[in-house]
Amino acid sequence: MILNQYSESELSEAFGIEMSSVEGLGVGAGWGRVAPGASSRTDRHDETEFFVIVAGTGELTVDGRSYPAPTGTVVLFEPFESHIITNTGETDLVFFTQYWRDSARARASATSRIRANHTDRPQFVFSTPPTPNGDLHLGHLSGPYLGADVYVRYQRLIGNQAWHLTGSDDFQSYVTAVAAREGTTNAEVAAHFSAEIAATLEAMDISVDEYYVTSADEGYREGLQRYFTRLVDSGQISPKATPALLDSETGDYLYEVNVGGTCPSCSHGTGGNICEECGEPNLVADLVDPTSRLSSAAPKNAEVERYTLPLHEFADTVADHHKLGRVPARLRELAQRVFARKTLDLPVSHPSDWGVRPAEDDLSGQVIWVWPEMSHGFLHGIERLGAGLGEEWSKEEPSKDWKIVHFFGYDNSFYHSILYPVLYRLAHPEWNPDVDYHVNEFYLLEGQKFSTSRRHAIWGKEILTPDTVDAVRYYLSRTRPEAERTDFRRAEFDRARADTLVGEWEEWLVGLGDRIDRHFDGVVPDAGTWTTEHTAFLARLSIRLDEVTAALSPEGFSLTAAATALDGIVTDVRAFSRQQSALAQDGRWSSEARTALALELAAARLLATASAPLMPRFSAKLAAALGIPAIDTWPDTADLVEAGSRCTLSGTHFFGTDEQR
Repeated sequence: MILNQYSESELSEAFGIEMSSVEGLGVGAGWGRVAPGASSRTDRHDETEFFVIVAGTGELTVDGRSYPAPTGTVVLFEPFESHIITNTGETDLVFFTQYWRDSARARASATSRIRANHTDRPQFVFSTPPTPNGDLHLGHLSGPYLGADVYVRYQRLIGNQAWHLTGSDDFQSYVTAVAAREGTTNAEVAAHFSAEIAATLEAMDISVDEYYVTSADEGYREGLQRYFTRLVDSGQISPKATPALLDSETGDYLYEVNVGGTCPSCSHGTGGNICEECGEPNLVADLVDPTSRLSSAAPKNAEVERYTLPLHEFADTVADHHKLGRVPARLRELAQRVFARKTLDLPVSHPSDWGVRPAEDDLSGQVIWVWPEMSHGFLHGIERLGAGLGEEWSKEEPSKDWKIVHFFGYDNSFYHSILYPVLYRLAHPEWNPDVDYHVNEFYLLEGQKFSTSRRHAIWGKEILTPDTVDAVRYYLSRTRPEAERTDFRRAEFDRARADTLVGEWEEWLVGLGDRIDRHFDGVVPDAGTWTTEHTAFLARLSIRLDEVTAALSPEGFSLTAAATALDGIVTDVRAFSRQQSALAQDGRWSSEARTALALELAAARLLATASAPLMPRFSAKLAAALGIPAIDTWPDTADLVEAGSRCTLSGTHFFGTDEQR
């Protein structure tokens, strides 16, 4: 017999609370105590674990959802479910836990289509608000905007609530640079390019549910001022004189677009405030060999008083936040580098005439820096979206029930994944935002970075038409710079469209339609006798469905993997068709030949379904040509097309007209 009792004297710190172990049970086991008001750190592991609450009352947060946990509660955590236990009572919360490894259960959890996807929480999916200093080029579109669009489309197909939000980030200093160059006003530049950006997103079939405009939305300025006041009232942000750079001839304050130099961290060339190469922030005054873009004279050093945040004090805050949602190692490694600095006093206001001034009058002639401002903009967008949907979502009181998903380029990583969690903790200390981060690297154009300012780009409107949009979405998905930089080359895009989409996808689909017209008068045949090759091919289609599902799930989201799986469906079915066609005209095998055609149609149906998030126009065309309803749900199986459906594949052009092909 093993007899063990809870003993406070045996407790020690673990997971942010106090724990003790119980030995000899054959599984891991222990007692835990959570003090009033305290919470454990987020935990996620491959073991199956259960808790029994034996005293006190609390709350369990599992994959971002909260559940009451009074005395007597028993809960089992599946492998890989994140979990936190919080004491909401006035006395100690005591629990007993057991945990063990079950490889079959862990595999089922890791590959589950439910655990990682099913949620009745509202999901707010943000693509980085674009700077209205130019239109969107393919580098922009391949990253946050296409990623967020596909993510939302898939989430809706599996029955979840998800909305795509973005906006026009009007108060960027890059807007002022364009206005000065073109002899117009900041507001005119922002309004013009904001409209152009919205039109390009529409041309790309990127659906945005809330597009907010920071310089024009009613209540935006006042809301931002209240948000900034919360930050100041936290006591962590206050005016402080720190080193800065001024233009030697004009005396103008230098930051962002108006200054350049060598990054003090990685020694690459950089602009002011952020290094696009290593992702680390700079303070402008620490640039090596700085140059002003306002004059040819070397900048001069000065002490400038700005609202400043001692960011170096919040390493634990960021680490705790990174344990809650999906945070790629690339972002955690960036945080490690940033917090290796002894100090990082980060200015969050700057002298400027373009932007929103703090409500506080401690400093004159300064505006809230646009990058901290963006953290408020996300909350503003949620509130605006809610108003249109009849939901009472408040930017003043963000809800712990919200799931936030961010898509952005690596050059914005510091702001999204390090600075914003700290600002949210200061402005809303009672809110622990559950955020997933999806980051992409730079997309190159013919070997060099896309650049709005240098006009080295293929603009969306140059290449997007109703007949090319599917091909563009497909090719950008296939070559998207997810884990490393990739290169867009126009000749390779044209070749992929001609050889892959037209030469393989469309050729097979139209040829399949010709055979159905010829042998079955355009009516989908029922399957006949099945051979072992047929059952093996159906199993292969199921594997392809699993591959696309895994590629579009939140944890493993990858447009590159999804596009590769779509290609795999076509590669598989073309090989299957060639193999089966040898007996198609032999009457002794007519029943088996019908099954082979039915399976080719099943592959076409799967292609219509699996392509819906990536290539919505193609998916709708293909579904119509197969005589099936438009795709509105994600399947669990690869299904046959219903016998008797009218098939019009042979007369459908999927990737443009004959002249364009």
